[in-house]
Amino acid sequence: MQSLESIALRLHPDDDVAVAKAPLKAGLLLSDRDGEVLLSADIGRGHKIAVRHLADGATVRKYGQVIGFARGEIRPGDLVHLHNLELRDFVRDHAIGTDARPLSPLPPGSERTFPGYSRPGGRAGTRNYIAVISSVNCSASVSKYVAERFRGPSFAHDFPGVDGVVAFTHKSGCAMPDNEPTRLLQRVLAGIARHPNITGYVLIGLGCEVNQTDRLVREFSLDQLEPGEVPPAVMNIQTQGGIARTIEAATKAVERLLPVSAAMRRTPQPLSRLVLAMNCGGSDGASGITANPALGVASDQLVRHGGASVLGETPEIYGAEHLLTRRAVSREVGEKLIAQVRWWEDHARLHNASIDNNPSFGNKAGGLTTIVEKSLGAVAKGGQAPLSAVYDYAEPVTRPGFAFMDTPGFDPVSMTGLVCGGANVGVFTTGRGSVYGCKPTPCIKVATNTTLFEWMRDDMDINAGTILDGTESVEQVGHRIFEEMIAVAGGKKTRSEAQGLGDEEFAPWLLGPVF
Repeated sequence: MQSLESIALRLHPDDDVAVAKAPLKAGLLLSDRDGEVLLSADIGRGHKIAVRHLADGATVRKYGQVIGFARGEIRPGDLVHLHNLELRDFVRDHAIGTDARPLSPLPPGSERTFPGYSRPGGRAGTRNYIAVISSVNCSASVSKYVAERFRGPSFAHDFPGVDGVVAFTHKSGCAMPDNEPTRLLQRVLAGIARHPNITGYVLIGLGCEVNQTDRLVREFSLDQLEPGEVPPAVMNIQTQGGIARTIEAATKAVERLLPVSAAMRRTPQPLSRLVLAMNCGGSDGASGITANPALGVASDQLVRHGGASVLGETPEIYGAEHLLTRRAVSREVGEKLIAQVRWWEDHARLHNASIDNNPSFGNKAGGLTTIVEKSLGAVAKGGQAPLSAVYDYAEPVTRPGFAFMDTPGFDPVSMTGLVCGGANVGVFTTGRGSVYGCKPTPCIKVATNTTLFEWMRDDMDINAGTILDGTESVEQVGHRIFEEMIAVAGGKKTRSEAQGLGDEEFAPWLLGPVF
């Protein structure tokens, strides 16, 4: 008779479920510390096996935390999933700051550097792009036409040190309230304009939109340059005299920026100048066991080096936010995170929706049942460092340490906010096979299981499934992620970069009605 622990993981002594490491067949008899367990159904990899009897309405625990409530009686060996587990309201003890502990310091002499681009204001770039930014969707095609003039082998030959000319377009900028929705969009566009991976930019509007180019420049002080910054070119299609004239004017503006960008050289930069964006997409039952906690190890290591590490996706920390507030460095930080969670509760009610509509179809197929279960695995990306700051969407990241940013759970929108906050390297964990990649920030993708890594080898950078396989520890995979971050920051291409992804993934969060 096999032991339960040989084929499944009980993640905490108090857990009511164990997670299957591989697909299991109904009828399998297993030995467990609490007695024999007979599987009553087929169990997929990453799915949950009941390890003790649970009465109807009983709390169900995983990671030592509540993930939901039994719907009907659950017996040892039963599959625990959508048919017998549901989410109800329950109290979380936010206990702000009670678990905030500083990380152990680096040993003397162990500081690291990476080859990056020195930027004004003590920042560093990991890539060297020129941006063509649309203020409104009405100028999106013009912006793309300009960027397309700087493609192909001849451009790469003439400007080998320039990573590319990228058009940052979107579906908004007009017919929107001239308040918080417009302000948020402007914050996103200003974040791209000032991004450390952008050497210079051209800003293109139509001329009659709500999101006026001159107002964006003025309110975000984009015309106040630090020594070494390149002056932008700002133009409107209506002022220039139409599409063709605007394309020609913007093309000449990019041509003036190219020699400046091409002259940039990588020099040793301290790791304290890295800002890490952490996201997950297409999660499965292994995400919170392998890739996410391994990324947490890498995040902590970056924080020890003085860098910033930022976690996003507020709907995907829902029900687990107390694990972050307990690590907050101040009441102000903890209360800001709670306020963001409360906003999402109100937002869901306003639209007659439930936050538990997330997990997605793919998440559920991978073994995740409730949003709380998903969230408990997602927060593992944040490691153990104190929560030093909480930011609004696309708000500039201004201090070192581990932080949280309020973003939606939709991957492109979430990553756009993190990138526009200043993240110059990203790590994205996936259990179902997200192929996400973005510009201007390189994004490392970490597979949660070996089957996925082997099947989508051209898209995955790192395999964290070795943790589930038993060949590596969480700490060992975390060290590999950390080393990959340094290599990518220094110029190594990610899998998504090698395949050319990133031109269509810029997706600002659109708030409010469209008029």
